[in-house]
Amino acid sequence: MSASLSHFFAYIARLRWIRRWGLMRNAIEENVATHSWEVATIAHALALIRNRHFHGQVNADRVAAAALYHDATEVITGDLPTPVKYHSSVMREAFGEIEHRAEDELLELLPPSLKDDFALYVKESQWTAEVKSLVKAADRLSAWLKCQAEISAGNKEFEPAAIQIRQRLDAEDLPEVRYFLEVFAPSYSQPLDHLLGD
Repeated sequence: MSASLSHFFAYIARLRWIRRWGLMRNAIEENVATHSWEVATIAHALALIRNRHFHGQVNADRVAAAALYHDATEVITGDLPTPVKYHSSVMREAFGEIEHRAEDELLELLPPSLKDDFALYVKESQWTAEVKSLVKAADRLSAWLKCQAEISAGNKEFEPAAIQIRQRLDAEDLPEVRYFLEVFAPSYSQPLDHLLGD
């Protein structure tokens, strides 16, 4: 069986070159590929926490895969900072349309036999409400942890963002997020020697 050449993963690999938090001074640089991996691990954990502790029946693998691709379109659009994206309803609607078109463009790079499979993860419109909720929560947790790391590094520019993101997390009041914040988040600020038990 011969297959046509596909540029899909070559595009995805370029997420490592797209910087996040572009409008802010960063003590710790972050790219979209690293962020996507962190969101996927957190989203996977949130799904498992929901299943084990809060009577959920979520497909944690599907949540993780959706999270892994949640910012894939940024290889086409770049990382538009949240204050710009949500500046007005007109901006949000326009950028939403751009994201939908970017999803379609990415999927067009795949062999036809794989398009439907990847659409489940690349196109947010195909996520269930539960998957969307957990991926969004993981995305916010990742952003809040980034803010905490910047503040710990002496970068006060991230303090307002940390407050806003935490307020949003608290307002959504997801029990698995509370669990993650209580059980896992405190260790992020510990030095490696403490994590290793020394």
